[in-house]
Amino acid sequence: MVNFSEKRAYDCQDLREIVRILRSPGGCSWDGAQTHQSIRRNFLEESYEVAEAIDEGSPEHLREELGDVLLQVVFHASIEEDAGRFNLDDVADGVCKKLIYRHPHVFGDVAVHSTDEILSNWEELKKKEKGQATQADAVDAVARTLPALWRAEKMKKKAAKAGFDWRDISGALDKLSEELDELRAAALSGDGNPIEELGDLLFAAVCVARFLETDPEQALHAACDKFSIRFRRTEQLAAERGLALDKLSDMEQISLWNEAKQI
Repeated sequence: MVNFSEKRAYDCQDLREIVRILRSPGGCSWDGAQTHQSIRRNFLEESYEVAEAIDEGSPEHLREELGDVLLQVVFHASIEEDAGRFNLDDVADGVCKKLIYRHPHVFGDVAVHSTDEILSNWEELKKKEKGQATQADAVDAVARTLPALWRAEKMKKKAAKAGFDWRDISGALDKLSEELDELRAAALSGDGNPIEELGDLLFAAVCVARFLETDPEQALHAACDKFSIRFRRTEQLAAERGLALDKLSDMEQISLWNEAKQI
């Protein structure tokens, strides 16, 4: 039995202590065996669950999921503390210094007149902080681990800051059509790389999303939800008529799908 006193309510310092106990000899053998890499996916999953709680608008669910993310932060910091490289206080120190540095209009004497100006200053300070001499450096620095749609969106935004952008949505739409034609040609003729062309098409679609001021990831999620609803209706229509979807022709399936869209 470890030396730990239960309380009516706990705070962040208690969380640090609980994680330390769990990872120490005599604690939990599973917790003690974990590495950054072994729980990397856990961090990502917990972050997405926070996003789900935000979308639900549930404070109770959000509090729970934020706790799970906080646990991940404390756990990773504990691994580093045991290795003697840094601890949770060093993490807090770093982010505090970053916030002070990137808010000179609050903590310094810089005058700003709009949120756009604040964001512009933030980006410039971030580039200096990370030693990014060019906008291409900023594009390269976009994390490869982001969902691909978000990565593409972020890279395009950074390129646009250097003036490399369509003047309006018509140019982006023309490019989308061009990439679709190139994908069609590569996929049907066998001349070219259809996978590469598919990537170009998706990237072009993200550029269109930027002009529509919509999150491409959310737009695709909405399309997935719509597909799920319509597919269920299509399957139900087929079942009501004693039909098996996999036995129908393409035209028959399309006819049922179109009917489902009207329900």
